Amino acid sequence: MPRRQAGALLRAGAVIFAALPLAGCLSAGAPAIPLFGAYFPSWLLCAFIGILGAVVVRLIFIRAGIDDALPIRLPVYICIAAAIGFAVSLLGFGR
Repeated sequence: MPRRQAGALLRAGAVIFAALPLAGCLSAGAPAIPLFGAYFPSWLLCAFIGILGAVVVRLIFIRAGIDDALPIRLPVYICIAAAIGFAVSLLGFGR
């Protein structure tokens, strides 16, 4: 087998090998929520709930006096919002 054909065969094999994990992405589709007559993606609702949850946690932290002790507030509250959003997604949609 010439060197050029071997290289092309190797590249084709690499592409097929890299595409194998994508076979699991053929599910029925992303979860959607019907709101106001339109279908919204579930991550949008989870992100909104996460942001609202972070606001509630911030109000609790302010009332407890913990907010002043946080060294970098913005990343902490972003992580709290993400954690709440991921938890809602996992518990609500199983993904």
